[in-house]
Amino acid sequence: MNAVIQPGRLCGTAAVPPSKSAAHRAVLCAALAAGTSHIGNLEFSQDILATLGAVQQLGAKVERGEHDLTITGRGGAEGFPTVTRPVFCNESGSTLRFLVPVFSLTAQKVRFTGAGRLMERPQEIYAQLFERQGLRFEQNAQGITIFGRLCPGAFTLPGNVSSQFISGLLFAAPLMEADSTIEVRAPFESRSYVDLTVDAMQRFGVKVTARSRKDGTAVYKVAAPQRYTAADLTVEGDYSQAAFLAVLGSIVGDVSVSGLEPASRQGDKVILDILKRCGAKFEAKGGTVSFRRSLLKATEIDLADCPDLGPVLIALGCFCNGATVIRHAGRLRIKESDRIASMQEELAKMGGCVQADGDTVTVTGGALHKPQVPLAGHNDHRVVMSMAVAALAAGVPVTIEGANAVNKSWPGFFEVLKNLGACVETEETEG
Repeated sequence: MNAVIQPGRLCGTAAVPPSKSAAHRAVLCAALAAGTSHIGNLEFSQDILATLGAVQQLGAKVERGEHDLTITGRGGAEGFPTVTRPVFCNESGSTLRFLVPVFSLTAQKVRFTGAGRLMERPQEIYAQLFERQGLRFEQNAQGITIFGRLCPGAFTLPGNVSSQFISGLLFAAPLMEADSTIEVRAPFESRSYVDLTVDAMQRFGVKVTARSRKDGTAVYKVAAPQRYTAADLTVEGDYSQAAFLAVLGSIVGDVSVSGLEPASRQGDKVILDILKRCGAKFEAKGGTVSFRRSLLKATEIDLADCPDLGPVLIALGCFCNGATVIRHAGRLRIKESDRIASMQEELAKMGGCVQADGDTVTVTGGALHKPQVPLAGHNDHRVVMSMAVAALAAGVPVTIEGANAVNKSWPGFFEVLKNLGACVETEETEG
């Protein structure tokens, strides 16, 4: 699908979609729980559908509503059903990494498959862990195969890896036959995502003890065996998606974002602090934040705990006076696309200046112009949404090829822009 975007005046209020991070966690905990859980405020993006399909292979029963789920969990670590077909994770890193340790508890040979770049993304942490326990872990371009049940014990992980590995071990640990300790060495990046995992587990009745050492190392202790218990919850709004509207509103003004939890522990909530440092003017009332047109200035940004914000912050830098410096950006290279290279390539078509040096990205502010050729989506939802924001903020017409990538996390993104007054036409393409 291509999206053709024309400049226009924007104003109004838009509700953000539910947090994909929180939804993944709630679905998995409910699937492992004894009893029936109800999860409200869901958007069935491709990533969430991948997790739903996977947990049904674990034995959970799922009933879908329009924006909610009823899940009857399998209720323990005994008697997993036979896994008769590959677990398809589509392009969802969360689905894959959360479920590898859990599926290992079936003690069966399990094959994971995916789409896009998923099977190219690094999984060395699990490969080493399985090898140390004498278990099978094989990865190639077609998928990952595991065989053998993970044993409890003391796990030590570096803090600069994806938090999804840490969360995956945490989800499985209470279903093992004895206690486990997971030590995450300093510096601990993306800790806020692990906090979301612990919160979800505790809401479903599992006790996790977390403490920090003076050197920044974190230690999680999980007693076992424990049982997840059913719970009802409503998924909060997604700050990582709100960031697209927040950046757009800070540049053009008159945009409000609703559906946000002021007390949220999402690491991506830092978008509001970043925008404030850039000089953005906004007012928060309850779960709604209203943005005014602002003259923005460059700042330094640390992506260690909020990597999902990377693409839209690179776009933001184009509208800030001075040079925006984004540090700890290296992990952007191993997402759905190489997000640094993708944003460099597409913004360059509009006259943007983005330079990369190792893990640091520097964006020099300046006027963007109409591109002479279509923009490419790079099969990456956050790249597509960031380029749409850049085009609307610059007031230039663009065509974005591969715009259907937004279905991975926010299928209604372009409708939201239309409701704010943007002129967006989507056209299906062959292939």
